[in-house]
Amino acid sequence: MPRATSPLNRLAVPARRALLPLADGLGGMTSTARALPDFLVCGAQRSGTTSLFKALSQHPAATGPVLRKGVHYFDTGYRNGLSWYRSHFPLRATLRARWGRPRTRVFESSPYYLFHPLAAERIARELPEVRIVVILRDPVERAYSAHAHETARGFETEPFARALELEEKRLAGTEERLMEDPGHHSHSHQHHGYVARGRYVDQLVRMERSVGRERMHVVDYADLFDGSPRALDEVVRFLGLPQGPPITLGRHNSRKRAVMPEPLRAELTSRFTDSDARLAAWWGRTPSWCV
Repeated sequence: MPRATSPLNRLAVPARRALLPLADGLGGMTSTARALPDFLVCGAQRSGTTSLFKALSQHPAATGPVLRKGVHYFDTGYRNGLSWYRSHFPLRATLRARWGRPRTRVFESSPYYLFHPLAAERIARELPEVRIVVILRDPVERAYSAHAHETARGFETEPFARALELEEKRLAGTEERLMEDPGHHSHSHQHHGYVARGRYVDQLVRMERSVGRERMHVVDYADLFDGSPRALDEVVRFLGLPQGPPITLGRHNSRKRAVMPEPLRAELTSRFTDSDARLAAWWGRTPSWCV
């Protein structure tokens, strides 16, 4: 039988947000007895990470942080320390194998981990055995979806074409500053990287350099959402989760958008040509959006 959903996780979003300070306080007092993640969903942003998180949370041997999808420790919260990170996860005693039930694995999903220049090395240092899952989506569609998402959240005020024009200026020097000052946070680097976040291969190479290719599993968004369970089953096997009841993949956090003008789509597609070619060589397969 699937694990019963926690009453806390069934709460409406406003109620859950109201309870976060209380949950964080209780977690902090017992952080030394709490687990650290066995695997992470690290991105890419707007590529189905929420859907995958919710699907994996259905597995009876997997559980996420309390009241959250992601903790954002290895990107924007690293200054808070490892005890703070632990405080967001279940007690180790509740995860042990018992009565024929396998040990429950712990995970979180923070899609900025893939793009933040220091996250990969931080992950490798703090979680030396962790496994990494990355979902890759057509970078043109990802950029357009990200713009709608950031606009809806109040982090973007410019129309899409203008935001693309501004991106180079907005991001100029931000990665260098983040590297030089680990405590620095860049709003534009996190919220305005429409093209930069879609140049996947450089981010994957950086992750590989830190954690190793054998601990990374890269999923094509089109395969994950093609209506078959194949890609999701491959993720489950890679994570070493035991065979259990079927889990279903829904679509979450989708937003309605106007159709992208074809000239803009063509121009944006051309900006990913080199990156996509290098991605295919690294990945050993042709991305679905290049077929």
